[in-house]
Amino acid sequence: MHGIDLSIIWAGIIAFGIMMYVLMDGFDLGVGILFPFAPDEDARDVMMNSVAPVWDGNETWLILGGAGLLAAFPLVYSVLMPALYIGVFLLLAGLIFRGVAFEFRFKANTSRYLWNWSFAGGSMVAAFAQGAVVGAYIEGFNTVGRVYVGGPFDWITPFSMLTGVGLLAGYALLGSTWLILKTEGHIQDWAYRLAPWLLAVVLVVFGIVSVWTPWVDPSAFERWFSVIRLIWILPVLALFCAWQVLRGLRRRMAARPFIATMGMFAFTYLGLLVTKWPYVVPPNHTLWDAASAPGSQLFLLIGMLFVIPVILAYTAWTYWVFRGKVRVGEGYH
Repeated sequence: MHGIDLSIIWAGIIAFGIMMYVLMDGFDLGVGILFPFAPDEDARDVMMNSVAPVWDGNETWLILGGAGLLAAFPLVYSVLMPALYIGVFLLLAGLIFRGVAFEFRFKANTSRYLWNWSFAGGSMVAAFAQGAVVGAYIEGFNTVGRVYVGGPFDWITPFSMLTGVGLLAGYALLGSTWLILKTEGHIQDWAYRLAPWLLAVVLVVFGIVSVWTPWVDPSAFERWFSVIRLIWILPVLALFCAWQVLRGLRRRMAARPFIATMGMFAFTYLGLLVTKWPYVVPPNHTLWDAASAPGSQLFLLIGMLFVIPVILAYTAWTYWVFRGKVRVGEGYH
């Protein structure tokens, strides 16, 4: 396909898939993070029922992004997997534990508390691991040529631990605003009380990470202050969304806090992409360095043109079918 840069197209597809995963699986991970702090066992039933019909479909986007990354940019896997093996293992283990808990908790009687902790613990571990991996990505990887030469624990730094905590709080905020949207009565009141505190934590961590990033990635300072000044609109829009979250909470709106929180995530994510562009394996390798052969990219792109509309269609249908409030004694299970 003369004149068409398939690497750019694939970068867009993978970025879209990862963003969809963060937005859609983020709130059900957030529900799990809040699980131990729920007012009572009825509230936990409602919380789990609010995400039970959609959680596994949400994780389709993780598979799409991961498979696309392997096919289109194999160098990313050859560097990032040795560098982040433990973090990725923790992420997948957390997702497995919470996935099993969905099916076993409603069948258990005396052991239900174990599945409660499995659901909560798996959600917390998965969310924290994702945030820590993002922090390690911002810091970059120690490579010689196309080979990772660092150690298996190099990704564990104070900066990556902070980003792990930040994403943990961010997903919890998404989960609380989702519960405001999907529940009523004392559960919704509890979520309304919790959300402002979570928003405050997210904003504090966001501020610290923003100030700290130029110290761990000097190129970020140059990019933001001298190269592409227009990108300052992204953090401004993220802060505007945060204000809309707070405004929606104060007015006890049901949908606005959730939608605005998703906006916060989207603009922050776009800011990260712009900060790193075009490096897909920072600090040295661009997406063109990491790309597979054009023939391979084209062959797989044709399949993606069919797969993505199907995923979007069944995702939209699922959310439509299971729309509305979830009440005590009702739900997917």
